[in-house]
Amino acid sequence: MPALNEAEGIEKALQSVRQQAPAHEIIVADGGSRDETTRIARPYAQVVPAPRGRARQMNAGAARARGDVLLFLHADTLLPPGGLERALAALADPACPGGAFQLSFDRATPLLRFYARCSRLPLPLLCFGDRGCFVRRRVFEEASGYPDIPIFEDLEFVRKIHARGGFAFLNQRVTSSARRFRKHGPLAQQLRNAWLWSRYVSGADPHALAPLYPYAKS
Repeated sequence: MPALNEAEGIEKALQSVRQQAPAHEIIVADGGSRDETTRIARPYAQVVPAPRGRARQMNAGAARARGDVLLFLHADTLLPPGGLERALAALADPACPGGAFQLSFDRATPLLRFYARCSRLPLPLLCFGDRGCFVRRRVFEEASGYPDIPIFEDLEFVRKIHARGGFAFLNQRVTSSARRFRKHGPLAQQLRNAWLWSRYVSGADPHALAPLYPYAKS
């Protein structure tokens, strides 16, 4: 779980995992939080310092993990009940390298419901990191982990995993915070998302796109 100043919601995210995986490893890769994130996380998880940047933080967490299966969950996203069991069941198929959940939000508006419904489509280019990606460790290492780019690292990673075949698009839904939509307005935020995504799909350099979507919080 990558985190940076996530004190507001990280406890709920960690609880959603801990209640399903009391005996499993939970690692929070913190990118230098200045709030209470690490204090809140420590009763639930091993907290490891990591270079700031979501890809770098997730790679750092994976490097510390000891398990054969890795699940990456954002700090503002809740794992659905039974989600871990479903992910492991999907990986029981040797042909499955990994997979992801569908998406829902903690706020119901027509635009957010439409955005969430798009996650039903089995398309790797719509498989963003907030959907809770899981992968076999061996596959993760063979793919060299998340690429060290400042934005769309999730889509780049899923594209490589999906290319192996057998990628599991689960029908269960994680619940992600709609805070960015609340802050900027659902329509304005989604237009920005779609514009940046279309530029990325068209081949734009993620380093040039990242300043247009400053998700890091100091």
